[in-house]
Amino acid sequence: MVVWDDDGKLLLVKRAPGATQAGKWSIPAGYVDYGEDVRSGAARELREETGLVANVGDPVWVATNFHDPSKVTVGIWFAGSVVGGTLQAGDDAVEVGWFSLDELPPLAFDTDAAFIASLEE
Repeated sequence: MVVWDDDGKLLLVKRAPGATQAGKWSIPAGYVDYGEDVRSGAARELREETGLVANVGDPVWVATNFHDPSKVTVGIWFAGSVVGGTLQAGDDAVEVGWFSLDELPPLAFDTDAAFIASLEE
């Protein structure tokens, strides 16, 4: 889920050991559980990885993910607005942080980089 703070910084999570692209940063994301609504899944993943509770807004980016050669997934990046919770890393994230677009850490996924690049166009 794409979440911005009041200073225009983007929320990112540092991927934990054992996670895909461990040690790199990504927009909070994950898989939808079987039977789960995609918006509920986005909110759950944000809460699990960052401790934040958010309202899920409109989709802002859709892309095909090729992270794993054994499967292809479609990613949907939703806008989110924080309504509660306490910022803390959890689940498959070891760190969370707010970043300006001109000072981003190494990103885990090409799809996150493509989304961010689209903002600068």
